[in-house]
Amino acid sequence: MNQRYKRIQDISEHLWLLISQIDQLKGQWIGGAKLNPQALGRLKRSVLVTSTGASTRIEGARLSDEDVEKYMRGLSVKKFADRDKQEVKGYYELLEKVFDSWKHISFTESAIKHLHKELLKYASKDERHRGEYKKTENSVEMFDTSGKSIGIIFETAPAYLTPKKMQELMAWTAEALDKKEFHPLLIIGSFLVEFLAIHPFQDGNGRLSRILTNLLLLQAGYVYMPYVSHEKLIENHKADYYLALRKSQRTLEKGKEDIRPWLEFFLTILLIQAKQAIELLSQENIEKLLSPKQLIVWRYIESVIEAAPKEISQVTKVTRPTVSQALDVLLRLKRIERIGQGRTTRYRKT
Repeated sequence: MNQRYKRIQDISEHLWLLISQIDQLKGQWIGGAKLNPQALGRLKRSVLVTSTGASTRIEGARLSDEDVEKYMRGLSVKKFADRDKQEVKGYYELLEKVFDSWKHISFTESAIKHLHKELLKYASKDERHRGEYKKTENSVEMFDTSGKSIGIIFETAPAYLTPKKMQELMAWTAEALDKKEFHPLLIIGSFLVEFLAIHPFQDGNGRLSRILTNLLLLQAGYVYMPYVSHEKLIENHKADYYLALRKSQRTLEKGKEDIRPWLEFFLTILLIQAKQAIELLSQENIEKLLSPKQLIVWRYIESVIEAAPKEISQVTKVTRPTVSQALDVLLRLKRIERIGQGRTTRYRKT
């Protein structure tokens, strides 16, 4: 276990800067429940489609986002193989479960096996090994845009060692996250690079790793994950993804492990994702995120130099409690600022 801690002890100033920037943006993201739930629901459904399409295409499936959206609405996409459609359905439903129930999903070996079983539950070819560690050797392949394999890029852990390796990895990850002596992004990054090196299941490891990425980041407090697709960013940088993994994985168990190439890629992708999340709160998107009554309050404040809550309520015909709630949301979004205190409190656009 000491070797795993050593991987994340000597981190460069550049990697710490990436973490600092990610966490600064994380702090700017406000709780989704404070915003328009209908708008956030639409965003989540869009991300489910985008993430499902991207994650399955990385592994060789050929359905476009439009095809995924049609298929999940029950429309026919006959030109594609059943395997592609089975993988899409399993990924979509499992990611939706993670987005909706991440607070109640435990991070244990049995839970991961269950997630794998759910991921492949529609895949007829995987029926015999769903939720079970591999019994024969496997390897990591890279696929081109047409879904054709362009070669093996990494040899994985032997099947007979997989149960022991997974038990040790899960124990260390759970302990490290619980102790909180290291930043959770470093622990999650370390877990992912080793999980993919072990490749514990016969199939579905890449897809499951991205499901687990969403789960672990949500549980670490990065609650904007359902509103910006992590998988799409991986797909857009697929060559760099495989290169960073390969550079880091070939050092594992070699005496001097170096996962910095992977951590740099992983943190860079997370920073892009965090920036995109904050962009959702920009001027052009804010109207999509506010409820109708919150939007009425916002538009009135935009039209005046400054206003008191009582005035806002009287002019807009929005009740005082709702005005107060809207003001709280707009303050959190940094769209307005408070002037004065008590009865003299007024608000104006920033």
